[in-house]
Amino acid sequence: MPPLSHHTASHHTAHPAAALDLARTVWPAVPPRPVVLVPIGSTEQHGPHLPFDTDSVIARAVAEGAARVLPGEPLVAPPLPYGASGEHAHFPGTVSIGQEALCSVIVELVRSLSLWAESVVLVNGHGGNAVPLGIAVPRMRAEGHDVAWTGCGVPGGDAHAGRTETSVMLHLTPQDVRLDLAVAGDTRPIATLMPDLIAHGVRAISPTGVLGDPTGATAEEGRGLMDLMVSLTARRVIAGVADSRGHLVDPDEPAGCADGAVVPRRPESEAAH
Repeated sequence: MPPLSHHTASHHTAHPAAALDLARTVWPAVPPRPVVLVPIGSTEQHGPHLPFDTDSVIARAVAEGAARVLPGEPLVAPPLPYGASGEHAHFPGTVSIGQEALCSVIVELVRSLSLWAESVVLVNGHGGNAVPLGIAVPRMRAEGHDVAWTGCGVPGGDAHAGRTETSVMLHLTPQDVRLDLAVAGDTRPIATLMPDLIAHGVRAISPTGVLGDPTGATAEEGRGLMDLMVSLTARRVIAGVADSRGHLVDPDEPAGCADGAVVPRRPESEAAH
């Protein structure tokens, strides 16, 4: 059964921020059979101007924003800070657990959460995590678990550490953005870059690690982008329609914003080199 399939949008209520945070609550305060949103992030380079936890910060903010408008008493779990980021392996500081390990982590997370949660929504902030999610989530659904996943992308967003992510981070954690160090990277469309990214990784395409152009990024623009991400996520969860990958879809939303704007990871055999 898709997440929240038994609810309707008319039951929206506002929730205090502290009540949403699973990490800060205590077990007697956990509501019976809640919906749990789990941010799935990464620890990877985001150019010379954005922090390594950019994807985790954005995924958490989207999950929290969506939880505030979803019906019932949803909870937001602590974000998973490591993902499949092998395409960034040539940049110091990047930490990737790879596709196979991430798939296993997702499986065990869902099995554990399902012991007390009614449904699980995985909110993904890094495009490289899409393949493991697309493998693990259908497996969990076949086991009978009520789980699905969704991305944090927006229509027209650039690929990685460009104007889109820079604006959002200026809105969420401006103290962590080194805007004076921001530089433009390779701005070609992701479809054009994809063959080289898969074969050689990000650094071979962009020595700075930026795919896009952060020029013009503002906190105001980031606020609007975050509002859109939250709105799209909440609508998908409420609709409860998932494709064969367990990926939540909304037939009414614009094309090109479902999976996030970041690039998929390199093959596992190349990730350690």
